[in-house]
Amino acid sequence: MIMSFPHRVTGNRLIALITLVDAVSACWFGYCQGVFAGVLVSADFQRLFPQIEDGNVSGAVTSCFLLGAFVGAIMAFLLGDRAGRKKAIVFGHVCNVIGATLQFLSWSLPQMVMGRFVNGMGIGITSTMSPVYLAECAHSNLRGRLLVIGASSNVSCFCLANWISYALYFQSGAWQWRFPLALQLIFPVVIFPVLLFVPESPRWLLLHGRDEAALQVIMRLNDAADSDSIDNPVVTAEYRSIKAAIQIERESCVSTTDVLRHRDKTQNFRRLLLSCGTQFMQQFSGINALGFYLPTLLQENVGFDQQMSRLLTAVSGTVYLAAAFCSILVIDRVGRRRLMLLGSLAMSSCHLVSALCLKVGEEEHSRMRTMGIVTVTMFILYHVVFAPTWGGVPWVYSAEVNSLGWRSRGAAAATATNWLMGFVVVQFTKVGIDNLHWAFYLIFAVICFTYFPIVFCFYPETSRRTLEDMDQIFIHNRSWFVIGKTDMIQRNRPQAFLDAEMSRIAGEGFER
Repeated sequence: MIMSFPHRVTGNRLIALITLVDAVSACWFGYCQGVFAGVLVSADFQRLFPQIEDGNVSGAVTSCFLLGAFVGAIMAFLLGDRAGRKKAIVFGHVCNVIGATLQFLSWSLPQMVMGRFVNGMGIGITSTMSPVYLAECAHSNLRGRLLVIGASSNVSCFCLANWISYALYFQSGAWQWRFPLALQLIFPVVIFPVLLFVPESPRWLLLHGRDEAALQVIMRLNDAADSDSIDNPVVTAEYRSIKAAIQIERESCVSTTDVLRHRDKTQNFRRLLLSCGTQFMQQFSGINALGFYLPTLLQENVGFDQQMSRLLTAVSGTVYLAAAFCSILVIDRVGRRRLMLLGSLAMSSCHLVSALCLKVGEEEHSRMRTMGIVTVTMFILYHVVFAPTWGGVPWVYSAEVNSLGWRSRGAAAATATNWLMGFVVVQFTKVGIDNLHWAFYLIFAVICFTYFPIVFCFYPETSRRTLEDMDQIFIHNRSWFVIGKTDMIQRNRPQAFLDAEMSRIAGEGFER
């Protein structure tokens, strides 16, 4: 049983703590993504583990973290639905502590692999559940911005890991790689105390028939006193709307087989594919190919020495950080759909220019330095456009688009897709660069360009909608194509969804 202090924090302060849970979970996620790139090029690490010189071994050790995260995301589906969102997050962070400890104390490659796998498993659970938990507690007008804070926090610690890697270049011995791996143990010192003050998701509680507990949480989130709950119109409306949406979902409930055959009223399989699709496309945009291997790429492909490679990686991470926080300003104002459309074209252009510059540098050695500088500029520009578009939007989208009954499963499937595809990309990146050279980036350019028609044709807008509005989108629009359907692509909340919400509130009795 997890201890908690149920009534001490309410209203905006409670929302802030729940956001902090998601943000610190994302910080740990981002730090793990960034830290190992510097570890791989550490002289003492290479001396202790000489097998790393083999590209296949290096890829396997790096990507076992992603494989563990894939397993963790699958586990999150079971934990999140059965035990609850909060308990799943706690279990994930316990796994993180164990995995991090195994890594920084490693004296053999199998121990390092096991540590990275367990750490990845924990990150897989928390990266699935913490956005869902926040989405189910936050108000719709703030949900996008609050979820993007998590994505931006991810980038913050990715950037921090890169600067730590650069700073430790001037150190020698085991400290150069053991310290950054151990430093991640600062995250549980922050997150475990915070978890004592936050409640379970009200939507999960209602889904499991714990109406009284759910009502108490809704009151806390809206800063309503016990005595005011029945008369408080905001609490009453939210409680009735969620209960009515759950009732509608249960009445149209069909077997998993029928869901997979697209026979259910709320189109859960279509929504699952949309959320998985965003994560699939994020990974094949090339972000982890740069995240895990950028120092190596700058040394072997562009021609910089190790110190300069670490410095440029840290600078790129800092620019990435600034761009990520810009997404807080645009995620609700511009909308999820438009950001994905713009991002696909911009990322494709960056990869295309990088590929052409590397090609010229390989063919004309006198221009290699100049072309290398342009390539680095494109890598940095890629991070600038990726961060506010495909960096944060897929995490927000997959937390929003699925129905309540399938939200945990949908988020787990989407996150599992992210990690599995990340595993694939990281596994073939080093081998691909060694064999294809400049053409490797051309592949990413083509892939990113194809995202534009996919999003344009199939992805509805989710910003400025309540989570219960998502059901209305798919109940009344059976076609998979969204082109020309104003209610599905406009940024402002359609009047039809406001009317549907009023109908749910009026139709559901307020019983305690």
